[in-house]
Amino acid sequence: MQTLWFETALLPDGWADRVLLSIDDDGRIAAVFTGVEAGGADCHGAAITGLANLHSHAFQRGMAGLAEYRGSESDDFWSWRELMYRFLDRLDPDNVESIAALAYAEMLEAGYTRVGEFHYLHHAPGATHYADPAEMATRIVAAASTTGIGLTLLPVHYRYAGFGKRPPEPGHVRFVTDISEFELLYARSMQAIAALPGADIGVAPHSLRAVDAGDLSAITSLADGRPVHIHAAEQQLEVEHCLAALGARPVDWLLDNADVDSRWCLIHSTHLGASETVRFAASGAVAGLCPMTEANLGDGVFPAPAFLASAGRFGIGTDSSIVIDPARELQMMEYAQRLQHQRRNLLGRPDRPATGGSLYAGALAGGAQSLGQDHVGLRVGAPADIVELDTDALALVGRTGDMLIDGWIFAGERGVVKSVWRSGRKVVADGRHHDGEAIRRRYRCTMLKLLGD
Repeated sequence: MQTLWFETALLPDGWADRVLLSIDDDGRIAAVFTGVEAGGADCHGAAITGLANLHSHAFQRGMAGLAEYRGSESDDFWSWRELMYRFLDRLDPDNVESIAALAYAEMLEAGYTRVGEFHYLHHAPGATHYADPAEMATRIVAAASTTGIGLTLLPVHYRYAGFGKRPPEPGHVRFVTDISEFELLYARSMQAIAALPGADIGVAPHSLRAVDAGDLSAITSLADGRPVHIHAAEQQLEVEHCLAALGARPVDWLLDNADVDSRWCLIHSTHLGASETVRFAASGAVAGLCPMTEANLGDGVFPAPAFLASAGRFGIGTDSSIVIDPARELQMMEYAQRLQHQRRNLLGRPDRPATGGSLYAGALAGGAQSLGQDHVGLRVGAPADIVELDTDALALVGRTGDMLIDGWIFAGERGVVKSVWRSGRKVVADGRHHDGEAIRRRYRCTMLKLLGD
């Protein structure tokens, strides 16, 4: 049993001062005391619950910044995707594990304590299958084990290059599976996570352009109550092609033809019609928003004010890992709305007017739901996934309550996150992952090899 004392902490019913947390040997919170002195406990600043990163392609951390070069005047998501295909074709299992370990260490340093890995890089270059169909998935599990981050593994089913069952193109061959291959991959992935404490699994039919209706039904049936994640309506062109092929917009089609409920997470959902927005919110599914990647790729702006006004649920993800920082994701989520609507503080709730506090609360609840975690927060029985905000950081000096979160999101620097505990184990101290030096050294060697070839 260990005890941690915080000057202040955000509990499920609000902020409290002089908070003592007892953590049992399984890494869960055994008791919470407020208004008490530290005694012999380890003393810290402000405590909040670690956030879930609900949408990660960890290997893309290695190409962050490589696509910031103007080519044709029509440079967009689709041209970026071609560069991404060329990068991933160089990766072997060791490379993927090395890059994922860096990404996961950086996530912990930034305040994420669980990641949903939307994992689609399954095969060797040239579509050669590894002897173990989950070879790449086991490397993701290894990276999570090395860093200590919580993992919800989301193996991806990808079958077609586009609507109308268009055959896969060369850039797709490393992630294409048929149903029987995916079933085997999923079974092996379940075995792989079994050795990782606290790990979970779901399924990820890639998108409506990459699976057909029969595949979607077969894949989601495997989930058996676990999370279901799918890309939807990220790009205008995708919406146009979906209308032409299926006679409906992507989110409308899913709501009409799949059992979309609270288990589901629709990634991006950038381009929604007004009725889609309301229907999506009513379904109980989570909108998986990745504001920094969506900005980087020129995707567009999610209709957050209307969605939240309809009691929609959301979480945030790093997606391409162009930036790994939940504060910047939430900041971009609000700032995109300010630019579009030419107003301020659009996403603060009437019952929680502090915009940063409101965004954090929404991302905490929606992220946990999307990754199958139904008991989170600084409460008895929940995993001790704790983030310490440094109350001596310049952006937080003299602030209390939700003003601490506002300072972190809108005025803070990376050093605001001082310490992180994942399931009771301290993995970040003074802003650095405990194994960060070795992880970064291995990553440097990996990238020098990849980019030097």
